[in-house]
Amino acid sequence: MRRPGPITPPPAGVRRAPVRAVVALGSNLGDSAQIIADAKRALEKLPLTTEVAMADPIESVALTLDGLDDTKPGYLNTVALVTTTLAPSMLLAHLHGIEKEHGRERIVRWGDRTLDLDLIAYGDVQSDDPYLLLPHPRAAERDFVLAPWLALDPDAELIGFGRVADLLAGLRGDA
Repeated sequence: MRRPGPITPPPAGVRRAPVRAVVALGSNLGDSAQIIADAKRALEKLPLTTEVAMADPIESVALTLDGLDDTKPGYLNTVALVTTTLAPSMLLAHLHGIEKEHGRERIVRWGDRTLDLDLIAYGDVQSDDPYLLLPHPRAAERDFVLAPWLALDPDAELIGFGRVADLLAGLRGDA
């Protein structure tokens, strides 16, 4: 799928309209349930953010660069729908800050982590900027993202991929 180039900000003095962003949360180190609850509170305190709805967390097997690994600590995953006027790049910067506050270290790609916050979607924005790929390039392949998202929004769509319900059914072999 070809994506448009970098996102351009609105002209000076023009406010962004509120956008619903989809943020995936995951943790497999420490008290994951408490960490995710704390992360939700941090999302609720973001500037220019008016609403945060979070699905009940689900458990999943650790996903590494080599695939699923049940020898690693399991993950607790969920999705939050965030209504914000923050620019997508600013929202992502805040997400990285929340991760850091919770002890996130980026040592091993797809390694164990206290907290992982991924910006899955930001309204209907598409971006191929290496710093901000939107929608998240692997979201359509992850049931631990799609299932909680679908629980929050039965009509959800992942721009460029289709309805979340259909994507999840395909992953589960129900399609």
